[in-house]
Amino acid sequence: QVQLVESGGGLVQAGGSLRLSCQASGRTFSSNVMGWFRQAPGKEREFVARISRSGITRYADSVKDRFTISRDNAKNTVYLQMNSLKPEDTAVYYCAADPIDSTFVKYDYCGQGTQVTVSS
Repeated sequence: QVQLVESGGGLVQAGGSLRLSCQASGRTFSSNVMGWFRQAPGKEREFVARISRSGITRYADSVKDRFTISRDNAKNTVYLQMNSLKPEDTAVYYCAADPIDSTFVKYDYCGQGTQVTVSS
């Protein structure tokens, strides 16, 4: 079992930055593939970023060059640095572990989510 707790969401103006954190506990963190996905009201889940056990990263085209995912295995924490935020980035952001398919929006473990709101 893996427990995930996100923090760092909030309200920010367009062009601003936020850093989301996800604290993991339970099974050995370093063995997990970690990811972030988001969901806006009335929309489907959307892949945002993922990071492999060895630190290889992948991003959605919509966030590439603006968002950075990273992990600190010693602290059992994964981060999502979000820069140049846009109103369309507004969503609930979820941290997740162990994807179950190649869409990277379905995972074995998922946090409770943190709200990110970007005002124009």
